[in-house]
Amino acid sequence: MIKTLAKSIREYKLTSILSPLIVTGEVVLECLIPFVINELGNAISAGVGMWESGATSWSSLGIGQYALILIGMALASLACGALAGLFCAKASCGFAKNLRKDLYYKVQDFSFENIDKFSTPSLVTRMTTDVNNVQFAYMTIIRTAIRSPLMMAFSVVMAFVIGGNLAWIFLAVIPPLALILFFIMWKTMPLFHSVFKKYDNLNESIQENVKGIRVVKSYVREEHEKEKFDRAATDVQRDFTKAERILAWNNPAMQLFFYGVLSTTLFLGAYFAVKQTGDANLNLGLFGQEITITVWTISQLVVYGMQILMSLMMFSMVFAMIAMSIESARRICEVLQEEPTLHSPENPIHEVEDGSIDFCAVNFKYSATAEKNVLEDIDLHIKSGETIGIIGGTGSSKTSLVNLISRLYDVTEGCVKVGGRDVREYDLESLRNQVAVVLQKNELFSGSIKDNLRWGNPDATDEELVEACKLAQADEFIQSFPDKYDTHIEQGGTNVSGGQKQRLCIARALLKKPKILILDDSTSAVDTHTDALIRKSFREYIPSTTKIIIAQRTSSVEDADRIIIMDAGHIDAIGTHEQLLHKNAIYTEVYTTQNKGGKAITSLAQMDEGGNEDAE
Repeated sequence: MIKTLAKSIREYKLTSILSPLIVTGEVVLECLIPFVINELGNAISAGVGMWESGATSWSSLGIGQYALILIGMALASLACGALAGLFCAKASCGFAKNLRKDLYYKVQDFSFENIDKFSTPSLVTRMTTDVNNVQFAYMTIIRTAIRSPLMMAFSVVMAFVIGGNLAWIFLAVIPPLALILFFIMWKTMPLFHSVFKKYDNLNESIQENVKGIRVVKSYVREEHEKEKFDRAATDVQRDFTKAERILAWNNPAMQLFFYGVLSTTLFLGAYFAVKQTGDANLNLGLFGQEITITVWTISQLVVYGMQILMSLMMFSMVFAMIAMSIESARRICEVLQEEPTLHSPENPIHEVEDGSIDFCAVNFKYSATAEKNVLEDIDLHIKSGETIGIIGGTGSSKTSLVNLISRLYDVTEGCVKVGGRDVREYDLESLRNQVAVVLQKNELFSGSIKDNLRWGNPDATDEELVEACKLAQADEFIQSFPDKYDTHIEQGGTNVSGGQKQRLCIARALLKKPKILILDDSTSAVDTHTDALIRKSFREYIPSTTKIIIAQRTSSVEDADRIIIMDAGHIDAIGTHEQLLHKNAIYTEVYTTQNKGGKAITSLAQMDEGGNEDAE
């Protein structure tokens, strides 16, 4: 896990190293300052009597030099602290930036199978909340987690130098405090593991509600959504409360030891200072070292004691942050270590010869553990330039069939060929640039109409944009907008109608100038007249492009070269409109139902209680 995360440090390695180095200098200076103060105090105590009698001067005692040394050390410590904070901020923020970028880039390389493994809300949580947790932990590690043990170690050493055996008081509290910290971390880790899964559920509730707000309001389901959100928020609150309740023991435990050690130091220090005055043989120094316990010694021991205990308190905060971030780090590494199931071969083919398509004994299922194939015994051969219609009821696997052409999934058995070559032999980018797909759920992005169209071809000229929109029957409504092609599209295309959105997506696909064009129920929201005009444009202006039209309306495919009837993952029949009308029961029933009594029943999905999308 550490190796995986460390790869995201990259150009911030130097600042990540400089921060703990400067922190080390800061700690050394802070630990030496009480020692210098103690020496200054001893010098003052030794010479105060002589100075009052006029036998000596302050300067001869070195008071001025000690003062200058203290000021210099304080300024140096301040500079080290400021620089450490600056480098730490740069390193942690840069690390988080790289981590988000690595996560985002990794997701872009995922196949549909990989994306199916992680839900969208979960990926959003990992790129936001989890990265924030890891960022704070990293910032804490390269500064506080370095500072605290160093401060504790140096302070203990200096406490023994100044106070001799009195310093054992500070060492005595470290083991019980370490046990308390270990216990707190052990108890909170499972809770944080649980809470981040519930964060995913919370984000899912928000995402679904915001994305489907029109449906929510049209069905007056606001109260239901509020209750669902409240349950998710309460679950998060409950687990966090349990974790925070355990973590809350950290501070009182630290305070108990802090004041206990402080009181003990003051009491024993005063006791030995008084006793040492009357007992010349009493020596608290280590290894025979002679140490005199004075008021100055006790005061500096208290300072070192405070530094030791404050270091332990900071270290306990580091533990709490690490306990929370370990689960976040694990979730991030799950994504970073996930290997895309689809990738280009070692020596890929970059040129797609033509738009011919061959399905050879294809079986397909979405998961290796699935018991049943989604597609079975598919043998289909499409010539380049043909127009193919695909009809079938909900769940007949129409979309699954065309997903294999652009290699959004790999076949389980058999092979799919495009241009006479197995799709697995192609470079993925080259293949998908020649297979344009207008999906069931059309997506537009915030930006101008031009920006959205140029997703199909970033280098397309304005003339090419207009030409593609004319073919897709989109130019007319675009010209009616005040800003025409510079009209701003809101996120998700909420300021255009469903039919307008579909036509813009078709135009976007046409700009790729593909050898294969797949329309997955992409004209369901346009009227039959516009649908006919779009198909007429395809016949006249892109005759060499292979066109596959998945539709619910028979009118959308009746002039296709061939029509494929899908039923429960199988090809039930293939033929022209006239052939199927005479020999295929499914097609005949659909056609008759849609045209019954001269009334245009607009889609197959109306046979399935009013839906208009293939729910595969």
